Order: sequence, then structure tokens, then C-alpha cells
Amino acid sequence: MSQARFDELQKELNYLKTTRSDEVAEQIKVARGFGDLSENSEYDEAKNEQGKLYSRIAEVENILLHAVIVEEDEISTDVVSIGSKVTITPVKGGRSMTLLVVGSQESDFKAGAISEESPVGKALMGARAGDTVTVEAPKGPIQYTVDTIER
Repeated sequence: MSQARFDELQKELNYLKTTRSDEVAEQIKVARGFGDLSENSEYDEAKNEQGKLYSRIAEVENILLHAVIVEEDEISTDVVSIGSKVTITPVKGGRSMTLLVVGSQESDFKAGAISEESPVGKALMGARAGDTVTVEAPKGPIQYTVDTIER
């Protein structure tokens, strides 16, 4: 993942462990004041929110623990890898498109960032400029020509 995404996740983790954790603890405290906990929907909702919070904290910690930071100057322009900006054209004709191959945590197709784990990302990984790659799509295989690879 990029350093920017890593920093975003660290900032999110800090927020979850401090501010958000305090907010949820306050919700539980207020809900306890409403009386009988067995029929207290506010308490149940606050405890559910606490569970979601702990789950997200564990998820973000796991992502950060196993993250590999890709530096821009380490990205090869010989073959497609994470961090590559790739221009591809459908073999059967159509518009070319430029995609950024990123880790699964950063994918955003609308912004042109595809995960290396997506069907297109998997097909592109390791390809060179001029290669033809086949993407296994639900409607059948689609072939693309790799036009350029940039950082």
C-alpha cells in the first residue's frame, strides 16, 4: 500500500481508540441510566456499536501489522506491479483506459484505482508493454493490450 494510505489508516486507528471509543463508552453509560438492561434497546444498541468499534479496531490493526509500503521510486516500469499506472486497450476495439494498480485496501474503480486481486489486476500483474492479457469476466474472457506502464 502507499505511504499515504498507511498514514490514513494510522489516523483512523488513533481516532477509533480515542475519540470514538470515548463516545461509545458514554453511550453505554447513558443507556445504563435508563433502567432495566434486559429491555433496554438503547443499551443493546450501544453494546452493538461497541462490538462494531472493537471489530474495526482489530481489522485496522491487522492491516497495519501486515502492510507493505510501496515506495514510488521502487516501482518498475518494465512490468506491471502494485503502484503501476497502466494504459490498456481492448483487443476487439474500444477506448483505451488508464488504471492504477493498488493494494486491496486502496481500490476505487471510479477513480481508476484497481486492486491487484481484482480480475483485471490479476491479469495485468507481471505483464509488459505490448503484452496481451486475458481477463476472466462473468460474460467470458476479454483481452486487453498493455500499451504503457508508468509510475
